[in-house]
Amino acid sequence: MTRRARSATPWLLLAASLTAFAVLCVAQRVPMADALVYQAEGEAVLDGRDLYGFTVTEWHLPATYPPFAALLFTPTAWLPPAALKAAFLAGNILLLAWLVHLSARLAALPLRLPARCAATALALWLEPVFQTLLFGQVNLALACLLLWDLTRPDGARGKGVAVGIAAGMKLTPAVFVPYLLLTGRRREAATATAALTGTVLLGAVLLPAASADFWLRRLYETGRVGKPWIVDNQSLQGLAARLLGDPAPGPAWWLPALVTAAGGLWLAARTPDDRHGVPLTALTALLVCPISWSHHWVWCVPLIAVLLADGRPRLAAATALVFTARTMWLVPHEGPQDLHLPWWQQPLASPYPLVGVAVLVLLRPQLSVSSSSASMIRYA
Repeated sequence: MTRRARSATPWLLLAASLTAFAVLCVAQRVPMADALVYQAEGEAVLDGRDLYGFTVTEWHLPATYPPFAALLFTPTAWLPPAALKAAFLAGNILLLAWLVHLSARLAALPLRLPARCAATALALWLEPVFQTLLFGQVNLALACLLLWDLTRPDGARGKGVAVGIAAGMKLTPAVFVPYLLLTGRRREAATATAALTGTVLLGAVLLPAASADFWLRRLYETGRVGKPWIVDNQSLQGLAARLLGDPAPGPAWWLPALVTAAGGLWLAARTPDDRHGVPLTALTALLVCPISWSHHWVWCVPLIAVLLADGRPRLAAATALVFTARTMWLVPHEGPQDLHLPWWQQPLASPYPLVGVAVLVLLRPQLSVSSSSASMIRYA
């Protein structure tokens, strides 16, 4: 192969990947249900309707994000459905390319532009990324906001604002506030907290009724988000519910979740740098959150980058394989079948929490650096 052909290969791979994905979307008439929910939220804000009193699409999906997110979705109200889907598809593809770039920056992985194009082409077919594009989700936007902010130099002007904004859109990113605190970055943690508070106050001023409804009532109605036992849910609660055949596993999941939350944040804070601390924190949040849909696991992209940078190509390849295999969709999952899986199908139904727990354990060798040395490395 000539040098010119080699240089063109990544671009051809990216073009082929995007073309195949576009053809698949057209063939399946992808509904992008979540994008339609976001649009309905924007319309509700502009029309002065009850933000949490409607459902849309054939799946009867409600609004589940804080009022601040609905304010951000108002521009979508003016788009026809076809334009909305095209905008979300194009935007998420660009965000995926940015996520690959930020993941390489986090991992200190030297990837030139052709390599990043090839990585973007391949990352498109990771199940969490693929599902995010199909649903018209905002997972890539949130991950990019967090990674952009957290990979900036310590003490950078306004560092923490993007973390707070991401948490204001969807509460789960708030887990990075205690991470910043535990790693001694009080200023950044305070900035993130102030930004999050600002999003809450903005929602309260512009949407007072919706804010009161969300913070006093809807936030605690976990059933609005979806059934926790279905294979779509790749959190510890989903794993426990399916393993025990119990739709409400109670202490069987929240006790391990508490241990995982404490242990995961402790491990993340003890790592010598953000290269490991950030993905460990993200994985901890995904594990302990009551519901972590499979498309929430787009953090597999920076995780794979970190494993490659650590010189663990086989582990990186195995991780990529798990996040590409889509095994949770191969087991019976219609109706209540998720609760009656035989033992040998349990790992297939819960691949992501199993990988998450394994990564928390496998990255422990990084903690061999003493606490004092870790501090010197982190703040040098």
